[in-house]
Amino acid sequence: MKLIRVGVDLAKNVFQLHGVDRSEKEVWKRKLDRGSWIKVLLDRVESGCEIGMEACSGAHHWARLLQAKGFTVKLIAPQFVKPYVKSNKNDANDAEAICEAMSRPNMRFVEVKTVEQQDIQAVHRVRSGLMEERKAKANQLRGLASEYGLVAPRELLHLRSAIPRWIEDEDNGLSERFRGLLRGLWRDIMSLDERVEELDREIEQIARHDPVAMRLQKVRGIGPLTATALLATVGDASQFASGREMAASFGLTPRQNSSGGKERLLGISKRGDAYLRSLLVHGARAVIRTAQTKTDRLSTWVMRIATTRHPNIAAVALANKTTRIAWAMLTKGTDYQPQAA
Repeated sequence: MKLIRVGVDLAKNVFQLHGVDRSEKEVWKRKLDRGSWIKVLLDRVESGCEIGMEACSGAHHWARLLQAKGFTVKLIAPQFVKPYVKSNKNDANDAEAICEAMSRPNMRFVEVKTVEQQDIQAVHRVRSGLMEERKAKANQLRGLASEYGLVAPRELLHLRSAIPRWIEDEDNGLSERFRGLLRGLWRDIMSLDERVEELDREIEQIARHDPVAMRLQKVRGIGPLTATALLATVGDASQFASGREMAASFGLTPRQNSSGGKERLLGISKRGDAYLRSLLVHGARAVIRTAQTKTDRLSTWVMRIATTRHPNIAAVALANKTTRIAWAMLTKGTDYQPQAA
């Protein structure tokens, strides 16, 4: 019996497969180990069959491998698979749910990332993790120092300048043991600073040599970080039918609680990639700070919002517009056109 669709529940070592034929009847159900599941799949399934998987860890690697073998691969976000799980959750039911979800005509799929996209994404994730670690170290240092009556302003810049003074000041009552601890924490923060700066240089190098990233950086509010993050996350943005869809995937559009023909729009949904959303919003805030002295249409538009509404609303509105501009540039291959912004 020819299979037309196979759902695969991925794991570290055990892979559950669920296949259906043209009549949507279950005709194949197997549990395979990591080393043999691709070989068994190639022996059982003909080229051109649709393979569905959840967009989880390792999914893009397996998707690229299966695409190279001639299969059509569809990745589905886990939250869209969950409604199709029947009864209790287990590997077999998950594979069946994936097979069912991928057959829906209006299902939303995740674009398979290239190796280059995953490389850029890995750089951003490592950098983000290092910054969180640096923040944790700084907060730990502040908390310990405050027990000895030593405090520094909120910004990390002020803390960096305060630590050497605390260590060298012999009249602040610190013991030699605690001074040694301060020196160790100070070295940790300096080491993390160096690693973050190293990754910043790598991101800037990527942004300088990628033609798409260079075009995106012409948009106000998009720098090397945001441009490369967009490339890693959405690629050519062809998976989105419109700029609004792309903005909605980043959580920059309002949540709805509408019923009975009465529409209620709430705050932004905050769905999707929180890291990329924060980059876009911070970029928008930087634009607003300089827009007060400009008279172009975009500056006038965002300042009108900033003066009549909360500044955060203006920042999110500009981030939404920036996302739509980026979508148009990515999908159409055009340069930034300020007069059309």
